[in-house]
Amino acid sequence: MRAPDKLVHSRTRVRSRYALMPLEGYPLSRLPSWPEAEVRILAAPALGAAFAAYLIDVPRGGAGRFASGAGGFAAEAGIETFYFVLSGTGKCGAKALTDGSFGLVPPGAEIAFTAGPGLRLLILRKRYEPATGIKPFAAIHGHESKIQKQVWADNPHSLLQTLIPDDMQYDMAMNIFSFQPGVGLPIVETHVMEHGLLFLEGKGIYMLGEDWMEVEKDDFIWLGPFCPQSFYATGPTPARYIYYKNVNRDIPL
Repeated sequence: MRAPDKLVHSRTRVRSRYALMPLEGYPLSRLPSWPEAEVRILAAPALGAAFAAYLIDVPRGGAGRFASGAGGFAAEAGIETFYFVLSGTGKCGAKALTDGSFGLVPPGAEIAFTAGPGLRLLILRKRYEPATGIKPFAAIHGHESKIQKQVWADNPHSLLQTLIPDDMQYDMAMNIFSFQPGVGLPIVETHVMEHGLLFLEGKGIYMLGEDWMEVEKDDFIWLGPFCPQSFYATGPTPARYIYYKNVNRDIPL
């Protein structure tokens, strides 16, 4: 937030095929199922996205105030929910959460969180796309530290972590890309998959459509289908971001 005597300016861009939105531009909101939390709606169908993404901060304070302060999403037919712990500690049901914990809950299942002394969550929800002959998936929970970092594009300075198994049961992917300074994607990608992307660390420049935009920690990017895109890490420290894409399904006509 800028001082009243300063000019207002922003890197925010909202276009038909992409949007770049720094965290400072999101007003705080609340949800009925998260009465104590500060909620930012990062993306929604109103933007053009086929998913909804949330940044949820359960208030900090004494652990006692959270004893009855669980938040979450009720079971909803057809809707799957992914979560990633950005900071803090807590629980998802009975499962302990720390920085880097993640999970994917299938449609029709309730998901509830209880915070310890503060908890920041990235939540992404979408409508599950069933496929003939493919069995529904069971809930998965894990931690990013247990996910192997794989060399991407034959460059040991660009690493990819695949959080959701690459299996036909899953119609979405959630991955973490890490780039050393001076390294980026070696191509301009143009594909049918949609992206929702949150920067976790560092900074760089991102190609969005025909524009190269500066990006940094806490920026959110939505990329629609067939939007040209690429990335190059800048600055003194590695750049890292988590991103969603829809996968493993035929194209509805």
